[in-house]
Amino acid sequence: MAFTKWRILSPRPGHQRVRMHSPNMFTGKVAAIIGLGVGAILVFPGRDAPDSAGSGHPIWRGTGLPGVLAWAVVCTVAGASVLAMGWLYRLLFSPLELLRTPHEVGYIAEDGRSKAQAANEVRRRRKTGELPPVYPNGWYRVLDSHLLQRGEVKSVSVLGEQVAVFRGQNGKAYVLDAYCPHLGANLAVGGQVVGSCIECPFHGWQFRGDDGKCVRIPYAEKVPEFAKVRSWPSCEVNGQILVWFHCDGEDPQWAVPEQPEIATGEWVYRGRTEHFINAHIQEIPENAADVAHIAHLHTPSFVSGIDLRYIHSKTFAFLRHDWKVQWEPEAEPNQHCSQMLVKHAFTVFGLHWPLLDVHVVARQIGPGVVFLLFNHSFLGRGLIIQCVTPVEPLLQCVSHIMFYQSNIPPMVPKFFLRTECIQFERDVMIWNNKKYISKPLLVKEDSAIQKHRRWFSQFYCKNSPRLQYQHDTLDF
Repeated sequence: MAFTKWRILSPRPGHQRVRMHSPNMFTGKVAAIIGLGVGAILVFPGRDAPDSAGSGHPIWRGTGLPGVLAWAVVCTVAGASVLAMGWLYRLLFSPLELLRTPHEVGYIAEDGRSKAQAANEVRRRRKTGELPPVYPNGWYRVLDSHLLQRGEVKSVSVLGEQVAVFRGQNGKAYVLDAYCPHLGANLAVGGQVVGSCIECPFHGWQFRGDDGKCVRIPYAEKVPEFAKVRSWPSCEVNGQILVWFHCDGEDPQWAVPEQPEIATGEWVYRGRTEHFINAHIQEIPENAADVAHIAHLHTPSFVSGIDLRYIHSKTFAFLRHDWKVQWEPEAEPNQHCSQMLVKHAFTVFGLHWPLLDVHVVARQIGPGVVFLLFNHSFLGRGLIIQCVTPVEPLLQCVSHIMFYQSNIPPMVPKFFLRTECIQFERDVMIWNNKKYISKPLLVKEDSAIQKHRRWFSQFYCKNSPRLQYQHDTLDF
């Protein structure tokens, strides 16, 4: 795969999104409740309001405006009750899904600007520094399995490319380059799944998912041998579809392990979060070795929020997270893995609450996948899978997918995931605004950072794509 020049534009996230709980959705629900009341006035103008007993309160037996208003109040209260029960059900039993837009987290909007305007301003002015190659070799998530049904195709942006992800009628997921080599139509936009092939929406050419070879041209007697699109090596494990990237086109050099508890159903899906980070991919896993930042940035309680200007406020200073962290690379044959051991304690007014102690083992597998295994003495065990996928050179899609013991109430893992999300979004504000320093000024206590950089360098090759700038000119 050849990469030459990159032009940094506004983000074009291509990942599929579900259950976006936006303010517009909330406004729609409120409007629906009000509509019930207004509808009652329109349907029952001047008529007797319902009185099942035949002799209730006078307001129910009367005609005209009082009876109509009573009916409207009943409809409004009933509608509000239904929505409240639905909200309570989702809170207690439904998976937690928080999907952030690229400008929603990590930027400070001042002087009347929107968050989107603030994000564009930061991206335009920020210095990037002397960056490593932008796409390390490894496995990357492209889609969650439950978002791709049999016979369905999705368009996804990954590693600066457009790909068509589809599930054949045999149930297997395939990933092909999106653009048809005939006349460039996007196979994922209007393309149809035929058996284990994807059919181009423009002229009906069919490409096999296994190897990308064209197997049928409806109006041609013979299919040329060279008619094919690139097929990405892929796998489906732990409820995710992943692709393998190597700058020299080499076959996968390791596998993403399957978590047995997920495969057997002992651990079930409890939610996910998704963020877009405007930074180099290496900045994100490097946090595991940056022990000092954990004590400074993540000691304030989760109730202190995510805005770095206020997390050290004295209002919630009586609540603290205490951390003991250690990072180490693994030895052969797992040299592509590393581990961060975390012991978390929670204190209130300086008193330790052992009930909230959590032990976490964060195992990184290559540059793009991390398993965070939770172990709690009372609240059980579970796993958050963190996936970092480059969308563009300096735009990363980071997802956290939670699986937890099925016999533990959903509120427990949802609380863990929500708390983790708050802590993570503090890092997002750092990443979105920082410059990459290739030769940082470090002290002795920062030695793990250099150790991590040496470990991470194994995912780069001589031909790994690097970021180059294309400057627009204003010539008249």
